[in-house]
Amino acid sequence: MKQFDAIVIGSGQAGTPLAKKLAEAGMKTALIEKRWIGGTCVNDGCTPTKSMIASARMAFMARKSATLGINLKDVSVDLPAIVDRKNKIVSQFRNGSLEGLQKVKNLEIVFGNAHFTGVKQLLVIKDDGTEETLAADLVFINTGASPGIPPIPGLADITYLTSTTILDLTVIPEHLLILGGGYVGLEFGQMFNRFGSKVTLLDTNETLLKREDRDIADCLCSILQNEGMTLHCKALVNKFEKGSKEITALITVDGKPLELACSHVLLAAGRTPQTKDLQLSLTGVTTNEKGFIQVNEHLETNQPGIYALGDVKGGPAFTHISYNDHLVVYKNIVEKAGISIKDRMVPYCMFTDPQLGRIGITEAEAKKKGIEYKVATLGMNKVARGIETGETLGMMKAIVDVTTKQILGAAIIGEQGGEVMSVIQMAMMGNFTYEQIRDGIFAHPLYAESLNNLFFNLK
Repeated sequence: MKQFDAIVIGSGQAGTPLAKKLAEAGMKTALIEKRWIGGTCVNDGCTPTKSMIASARMAFMARKSATLGINLKDVSVDLPAIVDRKNKIVSQFRNGSLEGLQKVKNLEIVFGNAHFTGVKQLLVIKDDGTEETLAADLVFINTGASPGIPPIPGLADITYLTSTTILDLTVIPEHLLILGGGYVGLEFGQMFNRFGSKVTLLDTNETLLKREDRDIADCLCSILQNEGMTLHCKALVNKFEKGSKEITALITVDGKPLELACSHVLLAAGRTPQTKDLQLSLTGVTTNEKGFIQVNEHLETNQPGIYALGDVKGGPAFTHISYNDHLVVYKNIVEKAGISIKDRMVPYCMFTDPQLGRIGITEAEAKKKGIEYKVATLGMNKVARGIETGETLGMMKAIVDVTTKQILGAAIIGEQGGEVMSVIQMAMMGNFTYEQIRDGIFAHPLYAESLNNLFFNLK
């Protein structure tokens, strides 16, 4: 058995920097990875999808270039070239991370599949078939999550796609049916719609983007529908039937039966924590009914010395949250900082085009909390930069506390919406009032400058 000071399972956006920092702090550290360095973000999530979304946006902009006085003919999409570009970017990120880790002293990288054999003991079946037993006083689980596969009759009889496998398609689907109206479904839906697919998206909820205010959700859905996507809410797939050339989905939409024929099916209705192979029962670590590891506000499980970080613990499934998890754990263990994840800010951005950037609470949440608030809104068609560049779709919305005049939350749908949201987030972090933003000097003509006008709308 090889003894370490710390073992990190999974090299995602928490595991990689944590293993590096612990080793640099003088702790003998092992980093176990069953697949590729970088986790979901680099290999199956942020990096590849945003690379391909850039190509989809270019196709969209090329088709509408005449509105800016530029006439282009014969715009075509070369999906194999797009996938090849994506693969090169992913390899660049993945290999760069691996090379950086290999230079760190006190850090041993072990490629293989790990499972617990005791409370803080692990057996790793390595890629070469050999086995190795490891133990440490501190164990950090960063194994992430994978696409969920719903129990739909007939699903096993068809060749379906997940957010991972769809990244390697080299033929544009004729008709892509998407199950799930969250970030994954909407981003892929718009992407393939712009590549040339007919796209139909189904969601079981009464509305899409159920965590957003209705005016924000309706604004974005209207944009996607105007691009040609078909969106169905309160939709349930009862059965799939495989035909000689097409897949038939027997659906109920708002209680009414509907039969859809499609060429491809994308499952985008949730993710499952990758805990099954860990054999957590041998550690006593508690999971919930869905398999997510339960942690306290310091990310420690019920078993002292065992921590869970990133998507495997549930909660907001964002790369930046996973990265922040590693900072919390590192500072608490090495620097004795006593940091908590309780009440931390959770910014996020959905990379549709235009983007949806969100920070803080919604108007619905403010109302539910009984907060006396005001709402500021501004259409992107009133933003100088948007008008000049032809990017007038979307809106800005901010929630302000009447008493303190501080910003409680904001949603920005627009070109560079995530960047504008981040300006508001910085104001919230610094406890600035909306008046300070309203009266602040921003360079003209930036999208951020429109925050002056947004808060001028508050009466």
